[in-house]
Amino acid sequence: MELTKKYGLYIASGKENVKRERLREPDKTKYEIYDTIKAIIPGCKNWRELTAELKKQGITTEFRYNGDTNKIQGVRFGKNDYTFNGSKIDRTCSYSKIEFQLQQNSREQEVSIRQSIQSHTPEHSIIETASSVLGSLFDIQPESSDYDADQAEYLRQQSLKKKKKRKGFRI
Repeated sequence: MELTKKYGLYIASGKENVKRERLREPDKTKYEIYDTIKAIIPGCKNWRELTAELKKQGITTEFRYNGDTNKIQGVRFGKNDYTFNGSKIDRTCSYSKIEFQLQQNSREQEVSIRQSIQSHTPEHSIIETASSVLGSLFDIQPESSDYDADQAEYLRQQSLKKKKKRKGFRI
């Protein structure tokens, strides 16, 4: 940050504006991996699908585990004898960010499946549902058993006290 201020430089807004043809290794490979991941993630629902698609493109995927446990801590991508941590490629390529995006994709697909199932329901079931809802509107509901006469009397007394206080302060 100090150098950017000192020499009047600025930080680029994103990787989209980089001239890929002018890059040299290892940055060239890093940007190839970035572009491939960004193109593939929207079509994948889980890590298995993502790693299979990346493998078709010649990119290896290696998971980093936390110590002796089986909990995944991070991910590394490799191509052309270069390997990069997901977060070194781009902030959006870290394990947690990709995991979140894959979960979002999975949820979106579930929602679209549910909507398509609901859109194929027959008309008579919709009419039956509407009539049952309307019929239940006119059912007489019994009084709730939560009514407490002492509590109601106490609240009434409190409101009377407030009225008396207000009357006393008027001019």
